[in-house]
Amino acid sequence: MNIIRAHHAGACYGVERALAMVSHALEEYGAPVYTLGPLIHNPTVVKELELSGIVAIESLDEIKSGTLVIRSHGVAPDVIDQARARGLNIVDATCPHVSKVHKACSGLSDKGYFVIVVGEAGHPEVEGICGYAGSEFLVVPDAGGLPQQLPSAHIGIVVQTTQSEETFERVVAALRDRVEDIEIHNTVCFATQLRQEAACDVAKTVDVMVVVGGRNSGNTRRLYQISSKVCPQTYHIESPEEIDPQWFEGYETVGITAGASTPESQILAVIERLEELS
Repeated sequence: MNIIRAHHAGACYGVERALAMVSHALEEYGAPVYTLGPLIHNPTVVKELELSGIVAIESLDEIKSGTLVIRSHGVAPDVIDQARARGLNIVDATCPHVSKVHKACSGLSDKGYFVIVVGEAGHPEVEGICGYAGSEFLVVPDAGGLPQQLPSAHIGIVVQTTQSEETFERVVAALRDRVEDIEIHNTVCFATQLRQEAACDVAKTVDVMVVVGGRNSGNTRRLYQISSKVCPQTYHIESPEEIDPQWFEGYETVGITAGASTPESQILAVIERLEELS
């Protein structure tokens, strides 16, 4: 079996930064350290963090004191205000690329634009972005999500950092001829673009494609979707234990990529398992 790894795969800068910051917070303040939601969308890593004293909570109501780490996805500004009002130690691990979306979104709202966010409704990053969009905004997953009657003739548009470039461009194209004034901020993260392009390139050349990462990770799911379009034999796994040897029967080449929340150790474990099957 010939194993080909995508040139760009695995944990991005924002994820590595968040992991380093939460580790530092644990050293400085001691356990427990709380994160509002899982620090990253990788169940295996989150379980490891729990063992070291880093506890994921779903609401500020669950704690009265201590240290709170804002995860890489970011949060709405009112959440930060509430945490400060409770006297919590705050460590802001929001990815700098996500912070750029917040700034763009806030700027559009301040200038009177109705903000459209291209992204996955309910995703924590999108919820945080919407907190900067003013009192009225719209979240659409793709061009098909645009309403027949737009809410304003003055539209500002941003995009979830892990969305695909293609999806964003289609939404922009659908809006251009429908509004008299549009301000566009392409906030797709460059690391996301590189991973998506690299996954597609590998998927075109292999018989089977394996995508490694949390099933709750939006960017990992998009890698799976992109790979599946060009390589029907694509599988999304979280760990090497999920690999089924039958997937590779009769095939010679296997590609591997991983989401931005997948540490190098998990990628290497999957590669090791694939080599055992060779």
